[in-house]
Amino acid sequence: MTFDLQQNAGTLWLYLSEAKARLQIQKSGRILTDVTAGVNLNDGQWHRLELAIRRGRLAVTVDQTDSSAVATSVFAAPDSVLFLGGCPGDGSGCRNPFNVFQGCMRLIRTDGALVDLIKVQQMLLGNFSDLQMDVCGIVDRCSPNHCEHGGKCSQSWSTFHCNCSATGYSGATCHSSIYEASCEAYKHKGNTSGFYYIDVDGSGPIKPQLIYCNMSDKAWMVIQHNNTELTKLKTSSGINQHLAHFNYSADAEQIRAVISQSEHCEQELSYHCRKSRLLNTPDGAPFSWWVGGSGEAHMYWGGAVPGSQQCACGLQGNCVHPEHFCNCDADSKDWSNDSGLLAHKEHLPVQSLALGDISRSGSEAAYRVGPLQCYGDGNFWNTAYFNKETSYLHFPTFHGELSADISFLFKTSSSSGVFLENLGFKDFIRIELSSPTEVVFSFDVGNGPLDVRVQTPSALNDERWHHVRAERNVKEASLCVDQHPAAVQKAPADGHIHLQLNSQLFVGGTASRQKGFLGCIRSLKLNGRTLDLEERAAITPGVSAGCPGHCSSYGGLCLNHGSCVEKYSGFTCDCSLSPFTGTFCHKELSAFFKPGTSVTYTFKEPYELNRNISAQSSSIYSDLTLRGENISLSFRTSQAPALLLYVNSYYREYLSILLNRNGHLDVKYKLAHSREAEVFRASGRNLANGQLHRVSVQRLAETLSIQVDQHEKEEFNLTSDTEFNAIKSIVIGKVLDSGEVDPEIGRLNALGFTGCLSVVQFNSISPLKAALLYPDTSPVIVTGSLSESGCGSSLLSNPHAAETTHSLTDHVGTVGTGEPIVNAINGDSALIGGVIAVVIFVSLSALAVTARFLYRRKETFQSQEPKAGKTDDSPETPFNTDPNSQSIISDNQKEYFI
Repeated sequence: MTFDLQQNAGTLWLYLSEAKARLQIQKSGRILTDVTAGVNLNDGQWHRLELAIRRGRLAVTVDQTDSSAVATSVFAAPDSVLFLGGCPGDGSGCRNPFNVFQGCMRLIRTDGALVDLIKVQQMLLGNFSDLQMDVCGIVDRCSPNHCEHGGKCSQSWSTFHCNCSATGYSGATCHSSIYEASCEAYKHKGNTSGFYYIDVDGSGPIKPQLIYCNMSDKAWMVIQHNNTELTKLKTSSGINQHLAHFNYSADAEQIRAVISQSEHCEQELSYHCRKSRLLNTPDGAPFSWWVGGSGEAHMYWGGAVPGSQQCACGLQGNCVHPEHFCNCDADSKDWSNDSGLLAHKEHLPVQSLALGDISRSGSEAAYRVGPLQCYGDGNFWNTAYFNKETSYLHFPTFHGELSADISFLFKTSSSSGVFLENLGFKDFIRIELSSPTEVVFSFDVGNGPLDVRVQTPSALNDERWHHVRAERNVKEASLCVDQHPAAVQKAPADGHIHLQLNSQLFVGGTASRQKGFLGCIRSLKLNGRTLDLEERAAITPGVSAGCPGHCSSYGGLCLNHGSCVEKYSGFTCDCSLSPFTGTFCHKELSAFFKPGTSVTYTFKEPYELNRNISAQSSSIYSDLTLRGENISLSFRTSQAPALLLYVNSYYREYLSILLNRNGHLDVKYKLAHSREAEVFRASGRNLANGQLHRVSVQRLAETLSIQVDQHEKEEFNLTSDTEFNAIKSIVIGKVLDSGEVDPEIGRLNALGFTGCLSVVQFNSISPLKAALLYPDTSPVIVTGSLSESGCGSSLLSNPHAAETTHSLTDHVGTVGTGEPIVNAINGDSALIGGVIAVVIFVSLSALAVTARFLYRRKETFQSQEPKAGKTDDSPETPFNTDPNSQSIISDNQKEYFI
């Protein structure tokens, strides 16, 4: 409302601002009065608003409870005309600097008298325009609520909005899941082991769940429950049976969906016993059983087949007492066990366990039910190959009246083709490849055909997998291809919103058999439900199940010179030619070396020098001549000088990579007997600083390049021979066969090496990897202590970096006995836990005090050392074999050792 005040006192406005009622009096651009009242007045409900002016006070009251008043000297009486809702455009002098009011008013009173709106409608009182009388036409756009999956609806006058935060879904109506449907899908995006949210049905009703993904050669989904530890049972008088119930980290519906889509599922079930029978075989009634996912009791044990009333040893015929089908049924006084995997998917997971023979004197038992583990996503690899333009698959009508999402992957060499189509009497929906660089999503819900187009900078008919995601809801339609920006088309305001289809859904073609698709379509999902393309393809001419050639799309996930190997469903990374290991050849292999540690990778003598016919058959003959080397390694040490790598030959030739007394990197080559070794020094800082450094050395004939960390490569030229003949061995750590070692290298070798070496590679040979993973089948000799360590991880050089992957370990049993390590069930567990906590706290406190004492002693000792004289970088300077010549450990490295 607005009106001019008498005596030219100014203009009064009463308007909505930020869903509050606000009153202002202005004169000549200056605000004389400013009052607000109420809150959330745009909620679509009726509110009572009162403006009162009495005796120099002006008050605004909302709903008779929220009132704001202010004293005013302004004579705030209307001059002549009151304007409600807005200003007419007839030059009346009314000004409205705010938005026009949209909404309803009723029971309008001035000076206590009710305004007769009938007379207003009859033009007998006042004037109006663009009004609906006797009806409030407000549309509640949040009823019905089109926001899905718990999204919160808010509205304006013309539309509604969905807040999808913390729902796990996205889009205009919170329809599409932001998570993958399986660990298999996360693996093929390059993710390593860790916890991930899994949404097994995409946009369907099942909520996402946090699940551990163990990425090995297979992508295992691991679903934990409340007791995966080995749990010991003790004899209790009056208790004839122990019942255990298991609560899983995912609910029953989620677990059923995971099991259904997985290729294989399994769950460990083990029973350790002493005078405690299990299934009472061969003829007795079982003492124990377990209840599966469907609620049915089962009388077979892990490793046996359903319905057999046997354990694994009974099925394999190797029970300790052959007359029984379970080891525990022999009722022995010695510890025994029956363990195995339950792998019948329809019976999983184990919901509860009943163990009966535990009440006799001398009976002892322990059980373990492992986590549910599944691999293989049948939906992710469900593929059909269309080899004719006239071929197609048909499915029942797609029902997505108010919201629909469609996602799939395709691979083709064709320039165009229809991926899918579904028709109605007038409505339709279609997705097609219209050109090598354009995908089109077309539909009609009664408002006329609409197209959503995505154009890509590179061609899509490149025989690689491409991901298409299309969504249509009452607000908009969107289309996304791979990681390119999505295209969005807004729906017409107040238009038709229901998509009504009645024909069959055609995949790979159309009903007219024109513009058919040539290529592969994989993992086709409609509203979170995967269509079984392979089942239909098996019985349809012109279409076949499966589609080979995954390395063209996923081969780039194999890192560090790992090679991609094709599988029917997916791929694996072959890391045999890489110094790395892991699912994607991404895991660094490193070990901490002590002064006496040595790893020697040996070669057989060349044929003309070989005099030992009993040489190791697993060795490799070294009768090749190398005209180049490709060497890489990472190291972390505070020792200088230090020998990092040494390669020698049967002709007394060698190369070595070392740190000189100043910690600078030297590469020494001796490829001719009659000439001195050549030394090539990389410029840069001291590398013996306890930080991780990466070294790459490459030689091709006389050209040599050295690169340290991310610095520029440095080029050198050899002036002696360019052929490295008959390699004898590759040594990292201490050289043990030092009889023919160059004297200078020998003095350096006497110190050994203390520090970390990681991902060592000489051409295609990875000696450290061979020593750590394949010591029995590789020609390696390991002397001293050597075990895999994380010391070569680049994360160690950044103390703030966090580990993103996780591992799950299982307790097996006490070493040297048959009794398992257990989580004993008894009444004193809380007391024992408290005692253990106190002991750990006291031990850690004592350790901290001791470490601080040693730290101070070390600082005192180092402060008493004499200052070192000027050092010489020259390779001709003999190495000092005095252990005290090693560089003083830096502060950071002292913390590292502590």
